[in-house]
Amino acid sequence: MSTVQNIKGEHLFLVLYKASKAVETYDNRSIGELGFSSISDFAVLEYLKTKGAQPVNTIGQSMMLTSGSMTTAVDRAQKNGYVTREHDPEDGRVVNVTLTEKGRTAIDNAFEIHASNLERLFSVFDKEEKAEFVRLMRKIGKTAEALNL
Repeated sequence: MSTVQNIKGEHLFLVLYKASKAVETYDNRSIGELGFSSISDFAVLEYLKTKGAQPVNTIGQSMMLTSGSMTTAVDRAQKNGYVTREHDPEDGRVVNVTLTEKGRTAIDNAFEIHASNLERLFSVFDKEEKAEFVRLMRKIGKTAEALNL
């Protein structure tokens, strides 16, 4: 006999919401301990490390940040000497953000520690559970996106 319960949508949402808030708090603490003001500040440097110099608007769109949040994060990174802003020589309207050597060193060091912290968090899952988690998160994400159209 099956012991699977008929769990309602509102309960599933509550479980997802509480878990996501706890994970977000853990992630923010991890980022804060590495000297970053916010996840946005860390993410900007991580994005530039991966993609190289990028226009400001491209970074914001890729990271799903508002233009205000993006500007604030880039301003802080520039103030800390982690990035520079330069007008694109081919299109002066475009402002590219480039990681400085200081920024590259900061994100290289921080990324390793942060990745280790995330590994610790998700070590609660075995390999099969990790694969199932990814599958289920993608499934609910795609469904939510489709319903929002």
